[in-house]
Amino acid sequence: MANPGAPMESPASPALTQQVVPVPPADTQADGGRDPHKRFAWFARAVLVYTLAVILFGAAVRITDSGAGCGQHWPTCNGEVLHLPKSVATVIELTHRLTSGLSLVAVIVLLIGAFRLYPRGHVLRASAVFSSVMIVVEALIGMVIVLMRWVVHDASFGRIFALPLHLVSTALLTAALTWCAYFASVPRATPIALPRAARTLLILAGIGVLLVSATGAVTALGDTVFPVQASGFAARLQEDQGLNAHILQRMRSIHPFVAVLVAAFVAYVAMLLPSYRATRDVRRASAALAVWIALQLCAGVLNIWLSAPGPMQVLHLLLANLVWIALIVLGAAMRQGESAS
Repeated sequence: MANPGAPMESPASPALTQQVVPVPPADTQADGGRDPHKRFAWFARAVLVYTLAVILFGAAVRITDSGAGCGQHWPTCNGEVLHLPKSVATVIELTHRLTSGLSLVAVIVLLIGAFRLYPRGHVLRASAVFSSVMIVVEALIGMVIVLMRWVVHDASFGRIFALPLHLVSTALLTAALTWCAYFASVPRATPIALPRAARTLLILAGIGVLLVSATGAVTALGDTVFPVQASGFAARLQEDQGLNAHILQRMRSIHPFVAVLVAAFVAYVAMLLPSYRATRDVRRASAALAVWIALQLCAGVLNIWLSAPGPMQVLHLLLANLVWIALIVLGAAMRQGESAS
């Protein structure tokens, strides 16, 4: 029998006793609890690294004289869609085409993801569109080079013009992919305005690096078509400027002087820009750019000293791309104004 003096116990309401479970944001629910923006950022960085590897492999194609491995055919190899390589040159050239095709697919996936995950007006959308345009331009330039037979030991003016153009378009593609990789971690990003002086310095530094890249492409072509025979800087200079020297040999001495002048200017820009926007990302990007410039200059001197062996040319190209990427990251950090997670 119940105690009349005891307080009555009301039955517990299920609605009151049910444990409250926090609901994750909508963007993480759709991805198994993980932020899709972070996954996309990792993918964007992977595409950048992969594209850089394809660029370096393209240099290996030139150095190994494998550009004619598939004959005067594009996009097929020796006129066959499914071609069984019968030479090392064909294996190298065909592999380069396949890896380049995968890079095109990756950039298209990047474009689709940019429009699905990021709102209208986000800087990443424009960067992804520009990446898609530039990789198509890259493919078209590669097609022209193959169809015109500007490969192996060809030293025509067409190839002298096409190779720097190819490298500059590659640099623009790399810049757009770097921009994507940087801003992919920022769900809503509208770059802030820069002081006019800082913007001018960045533009001039970018033009300078592209100029060095263009002259470097011509120099690399000269090293491939006309390998250095003389030993010693003075003897090499005399060889390149002799009466019977080809224009590629004559232009070979221009690149080092242009590179040193531009490197000094870009290093000056790297030291000066943190005074306009002293965020952590800007300081770190500035320091990284200065380091890559120093390493690139050392590699350039070593490349000349060793008469430009193939592996050294690839290393030189890698460092050149890292200098360019560091400059683009510095520009992105300046436009972001705060740390990108």
